[in-house]
Amino acid sequence: MNLPVYMDYHATTPCDPRVLEAMLPYFSQQFGNAASQGHAFGWYAAEAVKIAREEIASLLNADPSEIIFTSGATESVNLAIKGVFEMMAGKGKHIITLSTEHRAVLDTCGHLEKLGAEVTYLPVQHDGLIDTTLLQSAIRPDTVLIAAMYANNETGVIQPIQTISKIARQQEIFFFTDATQAVGKIPVNVIKDGIDLLACSAHKIYGPKGVGALYVRRRNPRVRLTAQMDGGGQERGFRSGTLNVPGIVGFGKAASISQAEIEQNKISISHLRDKLEKAILNMGGGKLNGHPLNRLPTVTNLSFAQGMGNQLLKNLLKVVAVSSGSACSSASPEPSHVLKAMGLDDTAAYHAIRFSLGKYNTEEEVEFVIQRVRLALEEMNSGMVHIQDA
Repeated sequence: MNLPVYMDYHATTPCDPRVLEAMLPYFSQQFGNAASQGHAFGWYAAEAVKIAREEIASLLNADPSEIIFTSGATESVNLAIKGVFEMMAGKGKHIITLSTEHRAVLDTCGHLEKLGAEVTYLPVQHDGLIDTTLLQSAIRPDTVLIAAMYANNETGVIQPIQTISKIARQQEIFFFTDATQAVGKIPVNVIKDGIDLLACSAHKIYGPKGVGALYVRRRNPRVRLTAQMDGGGQERGFRSGTLNVPGIVGFGKAASISQAEIEQNKISISHLRDKLEKAILNMGGGKLNGHPLNRLPTVTNLSFAQGMGNQLLKNLLKVVAVSSGSACSSASPEPSHVLKAMGLDDTAAYHAIRFSLGKYNTEEEVEFVIQRVRLALEEMNSGMVHIQDA
């Protein structure tokens, strides 16, 4: 067993060797620009992009023409929300989202507020789920977009996507979901789920960093966006710029592998997650944050007693890679906005640890982490007793 043990798969995943193998030729032998249609190098690159687009579309049950390649989920989020807001300016300026969204969504909405948008940030219940009656009551005649994360990156809580999309559809409002953590971990079907726009990223599904996609529905209803990058008109004019062919090839391969292995990964990873979670909770060392059932199979978010969570994190980091929340907010000393939105106070939110597991974790690693947590909690409890006795 190699140390440190990696249990931060919601931050990023290692590249699957099969993905790397698929990418390598497009760095050297087949290095053409996919937009160069006058010679074979461009044709090979364009064909590789076409295949990858089909692979990603298959994972989402979309049409390949509905997949727009970007530099990652953050760019996809920006293109979706800003693009809809600008395109729908004649209809309205109201956006509805959740208080537990990723910063990519919250900060994009905050930017649009400075430009005249009116944003309603819906609260969630203590288990992290939205109350859909609140969503219905928040809709206005000028609402143009509902943005709700498919599965939360910190707690794994899965929102009632089909119910949300049905509400949006009934009111003729576009529905966007940041599905970055859900895609590849659980089945995501844009038709069945009623999704109009969806953001995802390769590096969350054992693909390369720096490449993502935005699904944009083409019919029933057709979604129109205002481009946020102008230039050569690539990606149906939605996203100009030379395509990252090696990255896109890797994304496609990762999507294909994820689709083939999704069920077996769900079973094996959830088994390890449940074993780890149960052991830690039985120590009396933590409290589960988020819905115990409506969540991803890959993550457990636990709050520890005052002063213990942060110290436990420090004790573990030399041998176990875990996090206190979103990787995109890890530089901030502030407590998790997700956990605070779920009703946790600053102390409980600050002393939470996210263990996120992946397909390369083993039983041996889980046993090792359980023992390390047990030893650390015993040492901290012993220290607290000594302090109290003194």
